[in-house]
Amino acid sequence: MERRTFIKKSAIGIVAGSALLESCMKVEPVPVSMASDNFSNLLGFPKVIQNPQDYVMTAKSTLAKVNNNGMTEMLSYMENMSTGPLFKMQKGHDFSLLFKNNLDEHTNIHWHGLLIPAKMDGHPNDVVHANESFNYRFTVNQRAGAYWYHPHPHEATARQTYMGLAGMIIVNDAEEAALKLPSGELELPLIISDKRLTNNALLYNPTTNEVMSGYMGETITVNGIAFPFTEITNTTYRLRILNASNARIYNLAFSNNLPFTVIGSDGGLLENSVKVTSLLLCPAERIDILVDFGKLSLGDVAFLKSNTFPNGSKAQGQEEFSLMKFIVKKTVSENYTIPARLSTIERLAISSKTRNFKLQMKMGLRMTHRINNKLYESNRIDETVKAGDTETWIFNNSSDEPHPMHIHGVQFQISERSGNRGILPHEKGWKDVVLLLPNEIVKVTMKFPDNKGKYMVHCHNLEHEDDGMMLQFEIV
Repeated sequence: MERRTFIKKSAIGIVAGSALLESCMKVEPVPVSMASDNFSNLLGFPKVIQNPQDYVMTAKSTLAKVNNNGMTEMLSYMENMSTGPLFKMQKGHDFSLLFKNNLDEHTNIHWHGLLIPAKMDGHPNDVVHANESFNYRFTVNQRAGAYWYHPHPHEATARQTYMGLAGMIIVNDAEEAALKLPSGELELPLIISDKRLTNNALLYNPTTNEVMSGYMGETITVNGIAFPFTEITNTTYRLRILNASNARIYNLAFSNNLPFTVIGSDGGLLENSVKVTSLLLCPAERIDILVDFGKLSLGDVAFLKSNTFPNGSKAQGQEEFSLMKFIVKKTVSENYTIPARLSTIERLAISSKTRNFKLQMKMGLRMTHRINNKLYESNRIDETVKAGDTETWIFNNSSDEPHPMHIHGVQFQISERSGNRGILPHEKGWKDVVLLLPNEIVKVTMKFPDNKGKYMVHCHNLEHEDDGMMLQFEIV
């Protein structure tokens, strides 16, 4: 039996067996203690594909270098690479990709954050079977921003994404180009994901407790590299950060309380730049920041880290740890000024309809995650919306776990959050993921595009999604 088949079947067996043993027991999330290291692995960057047209990409099992201790077996879209290619495209580009599935199971690709036809979106029903292929074709018609892609087959999304099937997309447009933001070697794509590594083996074997809290690892990887470092000059860098973790939330900060400037989020640029010293980033969220390393001297070191944070349930938020290391190898003179005004965002008008979504856990044969007391069923349409309508959706997290909620096929605006967190700086632009900590209520407003068909709304804690915390809506 091939190892990836063993991983799949053993994980299913562990979860099913644990469910029988623990169905009548209280589920208690257990935090994973983070590993430490001297950050001696050189950070790598994804292969860049400019304006892809008729590009061929294959999902496969491969060996890739995660650290200096040898090769790790994983799933990937590229041979011997731990991340998929970075697609860079201009707004208006006609994207075309032949996707080949060389796995021994079905899979597909969800183009997370892109406003594209339903049949191209990677719906759980639209899978590509083993040894088959599919042509993804669509026009990239949206604002400049950082988006990403990953599998979306129901009950296999978490494992396939965790095992390495993920990559970033960067869309550019004229508005952003006019700002003359740091680019080239000064623009760094950073894909953050936590892993469990034992003797260089990548493990995915969640217990029932870990299905409840989400599967988290002790080792942070950036662009697929564990404990990485990169060499920099003491100037201003643009960091395009994606949280590609299954469940882990990061309270991003820099060592020595180095401030950074937020300029964009999921759906592109904010209206105004905002300087902060920390920022909470949930699974599937992207953040676009400028970091001025100008006060560092030759040889100085700065760490990107995660600070502690409250209300992360018992599973996370209680430990501070580092993600990667920056080493100043060259000093320069710089006169770069961060623009205060970045973009104009059209605020959505009053919505024509309000819908409520209650996020909850319920005990049956085992504890499950639900939305409005429903588990996902592929043949059921849960909500029907009209193309061109503006609606407000209210998410009410009545559980004691965090839930990052994602809506396919649209970008939305966050209008309100209960509690003392309010709307955070990176949440004041266009979004496709919003974090609800325990007992929070969040209102989002969106205008549905004329891409008719079936889309998903779900928790982007991928274990929760595979557990059934997902509904289906149809644009008509």
